Amino acid sequence: MRAQNPGSGQIDKAHIEKALGLIEIPGGGDLVSAGYISDIAIDGSQVRVVMEVPADQAERLKPASSAAETALRAVPGVVSATVLMTAHYAAGQASKSAAPSAPSLKPLPKAPVNDGPVEGVRNLIAVGSGKGGVGKSTVTSNLAVALAQAGRKVGLLDADVYGPSQPRMMGASGRPASPDGKLIEPLHAHGVTLMSLGFLTDEDKATIWRGPMLMGALQQMLRQVAWGELDVLLIDLPPGTGDVQLTLAQKAKVTGAIVVSTPQDVALLDAKKAIDMFQRTHVPLLGMIENMSSFVCPKCGEETQIFGHGGAQAEAERLGIPFLGALPLDIEVRLAGDLGTPVVLRKPQSVNAERFRAIADGLVAAGVA
Repeated sequence: MRAQNPGSGQIDKAHIEKALGLIEIPGGGDLVSAGYISDIAIDGSQVRVVMEVPADQAERLKPASSAAETALRAVPGVVSATVLMTAHYAAGQASKSAAPSAPSLKPLPKAPVNDGPVEGVRNLIAVGSGKGGVGKSTVTSNLAVALAQAGRKVGLLDADVYGPSQPRMMGASGRPASPDGKLIEPLHAHGVTLMSLGFLTDEDKATIWRGPMLMGALQQMLRQVAWGELDVLLIDLPPGTGDVQLTLAQKAKVTGAIVVSTPQDVALLDAKKAIDMFQRTHVPLLGMIENMSSFVCPKCGEETQIFGHGGAQAEAERLGIPFLGALPLDIEVRLAGDLGTPVVLRKPQSVNAERFRAIADGLVAAGVA
C-alpha cells in the first residue's frame, strides 16, 4: 500500500486508514483488516483509494465501496474522495469468461455494448496501433487540434495508461479537480478538452497495475469525467491488443477506429493484428494512416524512404478499408510535440499540417466527427 501526499499535509494516511477501518464487510471484519485496500493516493484535499477484492466477493462489497467514499468525505480536510474497486481471481480460480487451458482459435464473440454512449459525446473514435513507436499519440493530438480548427467540439482521452504522453504533447499540466467528489473536471488546451492518467500520477513513476485496475481506470475516465457536449472524443489507445482495447470495445459505443502504422513490414504485421482485433470486436474501421512515410532532406531536398513507402496504403487496399493519408517524417513534428504545441498550430503551412487538416476534414465529411 502506498500513500502520496504532495499537498498541504492536513490529511495523512493514518486518517484515511482509520476511516476505512470503520467500514464493516459481510462476514465480519473491515476493509483494512481484510487487506482489501491496495492503494491510497492523497493529493491536497483529494483522496483516491483502490480496493482490490476477490472476484466472487465483488457484488457483496459494492455497498462497502460506496460507504467508504462517504466516510472519506467526512474526514476533516477531504473535499473529494474516489474509491475504485477492482476484482482479482485467486490462484487456480478461473473467471466465467476465462479462456480454456488450451488456446482457442475461434473468433471472439460480438462485444456487448453494456453501457451505451458516453454522455454528451456524439462520436467516439479510437486511435490504435499494433506496436509502439509508430507515432500514434502524435497523430491523435494533431487530429484533435485539426478537428477543433474545423469547428468541432473535441475531446481527447489519453488511455495509454502505461505511457501517457498527451499532457506533454498538448502542453497541459495540473491536477484535474472534482468539486462534487463524483465527476472529474478535465483540462483544456488548444481548443481541446483533455483527460489523461498522466494528470493524476507522477511523471517519473511507473504505473504498475493489473488488468482489472486498467479496465476500471478506463471506465472512470470515460464515465466520470465532465466531458460536456462534444462532437467527437478521440481515444489514444496503448499499443497492442490488450485489456484497454477490449474494455473499450465492450463498454462503450465506439463510432470507429483509426489504425496508425509505419510503412515497413514489421510494423504492418502488428498493425494487421490491431485491425483484426477491431474487426473481431465489431468496431468499424475508419481507415489507416501511414506515418513516417518518407523523409525529405531540408538542405538538399532529396526524398529518402527510410522505412519504405506505401505499405500501409497497400494493406488498406488489400483489406478493403479506407486509406486516410501518408505523413512524411519531419523534425518539426517531433519538436512541436516536445514543446506542447502540435505541428498543425506550430507550423500551419507545413506538409504535415495540411495533411492532418485533410484527414480531419475527411472525418467531418464522413459524419464521424
